[in-house]
Amino acid sequence: MPPLTIGLSSTQRSCRRDGGQAVMGAAVVIAAVAVLGLLVAHMGAAAADRAAARTAADASALAAVVGGPAAAAEASRRNGADLESVTMDGDGAEVTVRVGRATASARARSGIQNMETTAGGLGA
Repeated sequence: MPPLTIGLSSTQRSCRRDGGQAVMGAAVVIAAVAVLGLLVAHMGAAAADRAAARTAADASALAAVVGGPAAAAEASRRNGADLESVTMDGDGAEVTVRVGRATASARARSGIQNMETTAGGLGA
């Protein structure tokens, strides 16, 4: 009979030495996924702020044409934006608003100048 050996085989000893490698690899992968997730969330929030700023700027410019700077301020507040500037120019207005770190500007003009020509082109 061959002699009885007590202990670990070479494969078992190798697995024991490499056991910590899987933990380190998993930690690196988890950290990378977490960083990517934070980056995507930050980019999504910035995109949402830009869209909200554009919406608020459009609404504020239209309100300014109809009701002046006070109406523009109210429209920007209702849309969650801070009104930075309003410039009234004859029959139009230009506004700039801020939402978070995003700013947006919009221009509007009163458009009821020649209703007969517009309606006539529709076949009425």
